[in-house]
Amino acid sequence: MILSRRIGDNSADTFGKEDLNDLCDLLAAKDKRIKQILIEFGYPPFWHRNPEFQSLVMIILEQQVSLASAFSTFQKLKEKLVDITPENIQKMSDDDFKTCGFSRQKKTYVEGLADEVANDRLNLEQLKSEDAGTIRKKLLKIKGIGNWTVDIYLLSCLHKLDIFPIGDLALIKSMVQAKIIKETDSKEDILRKTEKLKPYRSIFTIIMWHRYIKSNNIQVQFDL
Repeated sequence: MILSRRIGDNSADTFGKEDLNDLCDLLAAKDKRIKQILIEFGYPPFWHRNPEFQSLVMIILEQQVSLASAFSTFQKLKEKLVDITPENIQKMSDDDFKTCGFSRQKKTYVEGLADEVANDRLNLEQLKSEDAGTIRKKLLKIKGIGNWTVDIYLLSCLHKLDIFPIGDLALIKSMVQAKIIKETDSKEDILRKTEKLKPYRSIFTIIMWHRYIKSNNIQVQFDL
């Protein structure tokens, strides 16, 4: 079983659909609050986006806005371009971006990303085989990509096992609601309280997202 390879094996730094439930059970055995969440809300789905250019575009669109708003903009972009590629992005005019619902800031970010990929300064195919630290360093060099964007890409596209996106509002709200942390906790407090969940913090994050989505009756469109 894949899970048996993962326990105590730090070289196995990714997870797949086939072992998500087993990894959830592993965390539930560590913390009774996680166990209760799984009892109440069930296992989380295996959210996946292909590790490609359009997924990074989508994650940039999701920065600091609702998922519904980001998806609406993405759909307009998809209708405009059909194929969301760096080359097609580079052909877009300012009016094209405006019609699709891009803010000036996100237009600049997506154009910059397109330029990096089109000119081979960022090789997304190569990222697939690299460790999380190396990937983070490469992506953070690009304007408009911060730690939250990197975390979401590492977790939902590459399925790295120990990603904890501390800047994610839904994750933190869910942890507060589940009484795992306090509203007044600092980032240092939160990291300390999740230390025992290493190296499975991606699984914990997915569980908490699932709890948040279900308890708040949020509609999520994850497939692109």
